[in-house]
Amino acid sequence: MDDKTKNLIQNHIDNNEVCLFMKGTPDAPQCGFSMAVSNILKILEVKYNGINVLEDQSLRDGIKVFSDWPTIPQLYIKKEFVGGCDIIKEMYESGDLRKVFDDKGINYKKN
Repeated sequence: MDDKTKNLIQNHIDNNEVCLFMKGTPDAPQCGFSMAVSNILKILEVKYNGINVLEDQSLRDGIKVFSDWPTIPQLYIKKEFVGGCDIIKEMYESGDLRKVFDDKGINYKKN
């Protein structure tokens, strides 16, 4: 991965408390997995920034190298990689995702 791509990824992570690297946008996800994670964040009313990896092939490839994670979407909370779709769904169902938001001081819908 080139420095430009690495810096772009790091900039998104550094400047957004909740950052979702996804296929498509929050309003128009372009894969079911990205839609699932986006919907969980919407249900919890979490303010997040969705980054469309389909707009830039170097970003799409680079995020996988950056996080050492082979799939998209990828969720970062307060600069920490949390996981992809299966992990986020599991954390949502178990309540662990809410605990992460609590621990990191992220506002979300509590009920």
